[in-house]
Amino acid sequence: MITTFILDVLNDLKKNNYNLSKVTFVLPSKRAGLFLKHQLVHVIQDTIFVPDIISIEEFVEDLSGLKTTSNTELIFEFYNSYLALTKKEDQDTFESFSKWAQILLQDFNEIDRYLIPQENIFNYLSDIQELTHWSVEANQTEFVKKYLQFWNKLYTYYKHFTKQLLDKSIGYQGLIYRKAAEHCDTYINNLTDKQHVFLGFNALNTAEENIIQQFLKSGLAKVYWDIDSVFINNPKHDAALFTRQHKKNWKHFEKHPFEWVTENYSKEKNINIYGVPKNIGQAKYIGTLLKNIEAETKSLQSTAVVLGDENLLIPVLNSIPPSVEALNITMGFPLKSIPLASLFESLFHIHKTSGNAFYFKDVVKVLSHQFVRPLFYIDDIDYASKIIETIDSNNLVYLTLNRLKEIDKHSNKILDLLFSNWNTSIDLALKNCALIISKIKIHLDQNKDANLLSLEYLYRFNELFNALSLLNSQYNHIKDISTLFGVYKELLSSETLDFQGEPLQGLQIMGMLESRVLDFETVIISSVNEGILPSGKSNNSFIPFDVKIENKLPTYKEKDAVYTYHFYRLLQRAKNVYILYNTEADVLTGGEKSRFITQLELENIHNIHHEIIAPHVPVITPELKVVQKTEDSQTRLKEIASKGFSPSSLTNYVRNPIDFYYQKILKIKEHDEVEETVAANTLGTVVHNTLEDFYKPLENSFLSVDIVKKLKTQINEKVTFHFKNEFKEGDITKGKNLIIYEIAKRYVSNFLDLEIENLKAGNEIKIIKIESNNNVLIEIPELDFPVKLTGKVDRVDEYNGVTRIVDYKTGRVDANKVEIVSWEDITTDYTKYSKSFQVLTYAYMMLLSNEITLPVEAGIISFKNLKAGFLKFSKKDKAGNGAKKDALITQETLDDFYVELKTLILEICNPNIPFTEKEV
Repeated sequence: MITTFILDVLNDLKKNNYNLSKVTFVLPSKRAGLFLKHQLVHVIQDTIFVPDIISIEEFVEDLSGLKTTSNTELIFEFYNSYLALTKKEDQDTFESFSKWAQILLQDFNEIDRYLIPQENIFNYLSDIQELTHWSVEANQTEFVKKYLQFWNKLYTYYKHFTKQLLDKSIGYQGLIYRKAAEHCDTYINNLTDKQHVFLGFNALNTAEENIIQQFLKSGLAKVYWDIDSVFINNPKHDAALFTRQHKKNWKHFEKHPFEWVTENYSKEKNINIYGVPKNIGQAKYIGTLLKNIEAETKSLQSTAVVLGDENLLIPVLNSIPPSVEALNITMGFPLKSIPLASLFESLFHIHKTSGNAFYFKDVVKVLSHQFVRPLFYIDDIDYASKIIETIDSNNLVYLTLNRLKEIDKHSNKILDLLFSNWNTSIDLALKNCALIISKIKIHLDQNKDANLLSLEYLYRFNELFNALSLLNSQYNHIKDISTLFGVYKELLSSETLDFQGEPLQGLQIMGMLESRVLDFETVIISSVNEGILPSGKSNNSFIPFDVKIENKLPTYKEKDAVYTYHFYRLLQRAKNVYILYNTEADVLTGGEKSRFITQLELENIHNIHHEIIAPHVPVITPELKVVQKTEDSQTRLKEIASKGFSPSSLTNYVRNPIDFYYQKILKIKEHDEVEETVAANTLGTVVHNTLEDFYKPLENSFLSVDIVKKLKTQINEKVTFHFKNEFKEGDITKGKNLIIYEIAKRYVSNFLDLEIENLKAGNEIKIIKIESNNNVLIEIPELDFPVKLTGKVDRVDEYNGVTRIVDYKTGRVDANKVEIVSWEDITTDYTKYSKSFQVLTYAYMMLLSNEITLPVEAGIISFKNLKAGFLKFSKKDKAGNGAKKDALITQETLDDFYVELKTLILEICNPNIPFTEKEV
């Protein structure tokens, strides 16, 4: 077992014949007290009463006679003072107030902890504002006057606020420290021979310094420091910045020894520094280190993982090797990281915006939440899925509560809780939150053993909302959902879910501040990056930097020195040290490796192994899926063949056989999602259906200019009708959808203009068929089951006596997409020849059904390339420019096509040819 600071202190006290039962130990944290209690058994063999062991916060509370209150309650109390001292017309809302009040409370806290004369510093700040910004102006604007009034009122705010707190015997940390320092003499005078031992302190505020020095002066206290000679003898080493000041400035050390300057840091250590990319990389590597350490030492009893960035807690927990059994986590698990937090975040987000209609994505997010979804199961029917499917199929972009109830008449109560207008009253919103928790609890109670952790989540959130209800009823400052959301987030950020574990056994996981006074043989420190360790410059204060210097208030330099001390103190007695930093610089979460690492290397005291860890990334060779055909798939293929292969399904197979397998064999359909913006296929359907309405009544008749002009007058009506039919309840009155709606009308209008142009040029057009359905049997002797082709032809007409088979495309198609050189290519290259394959299939089906006589033309009209007119399929004699093209489809053309079509269908139906994925 390694020697520890706590054990050394206890041995020293025993050696000096202290009665440990009558000693009050004051430590920087409660956790340190737990370790001290554990170490007592190694020093005392006799049975004794356990001494008083308290943290410095508990000690000053006892001295002051005040109780600490939460930061949230302080904001509410402060707002009371603000309202009492501010004219009604100048008052900020509670939400606006809370944003700047947080900063001011931090300044109050600092001023009190360092015992700065309050009136002096607030008046000084006010004078600075007048001199710096506004005094040169003869006529001050209303804004300037209010700005200066704010600074002039700071001391008044402080006095009123602190008086309110003192009347209730509560306070913030700084106020408690100030009062403790004031009451210290009285407290000491009432003591008899009770000894106090202060140990493990470093950076002390002025109140703490005064209190400890008064106890030392009275002879009722002893103080132990933990600093190494390497640090205290180097006037530039920040690890001993505060200790050097205490040793130099405290009168006590003029006549008494300074205990202790140790010689531990210089002893041999195994220090390894690892640069690891990203936070997750660090978490994973911590898991690897723990696995190796456990394999070597067979125990993690004196091992600590210290997280520089506490957000790494969950990734680290997920990376701990399964062999680690004993584990203690000092840090709490932040409530904001619990899945239940995301539910209330979503609900507040929905309700804080005005209006009664909810955006569909927000609704789906709530209904899909893991804690809400089960509440919609009634008689084994998932009504949440029913609502989501209806939203998708009807393109419901915005929904009201009534519309949701129309969709699902069985879940009205839970829908009311989730979506009724919370803005009606804050009490109603909080009541709804409590009822939602209650509903979830009833569901989880059905299988308690499997849901213990989830029930613990619920309990903590129930406490949180009870606290909100209490604050609201007591102060009544929350007037709207937005403010409630702000207070909720403030509470949430400070609340944690505490872990249960063996505090003195096995692996210890903690934050940097929890490591105070504790010593470990093996230490792993993560996130040792600038901006994290140390945190660097931040100016979250109304007090300027130079004023802080003048009043001896801590600046970023002092705060960095605090972390320097903690970092080096962890290293003092450790034998094995592993320091990890993120190699990927990020301006938000820290930059390059910390100055602590550079300083360690420059000290040249220890042999340091520095290594950049590259994660092992296995080379995964992409394997194309291959699905063998089974009896079931052959049966399914026969069903498809008997119903008919469509041109699109055949070209789908050409594009990628595995897609054909999914869609046709397994019947997996793409999920219909809400179209906020009209999709391309919806636009195509609207244009197709509009032209069908126009031309269907004209079958077997010739077109005229007058007929087509008359159709143009109906464009608006027909396109609107089909948009409503296809886009369901989606909105086409604004934004991109309105533009697409106008594009659809323009497509139809331009097409009709093309018809008029052709007719005026003397061309004769006769409509033969519109949206002609075909289902024909084709002869494939090699197969012992019938095979059909099926499909719908957009238009068949006669153009100057030549029959044309026309396929509409709303996308752009160029002439080269309907030309082929070699017949073999038509069933192998989807990108180039799928359009040719489609129009030839239509021609072949219509020939078999005796709806056309050869020769004919087949091709495409592209609405994005209307100027090109009718793009005819053509067979080119050879590749290259100037090749001869044959646009007429004859029996020979279709015979050649039949050979390729038959080959393709035989491949699809061949049981020995698997469905093999193509590289995209």
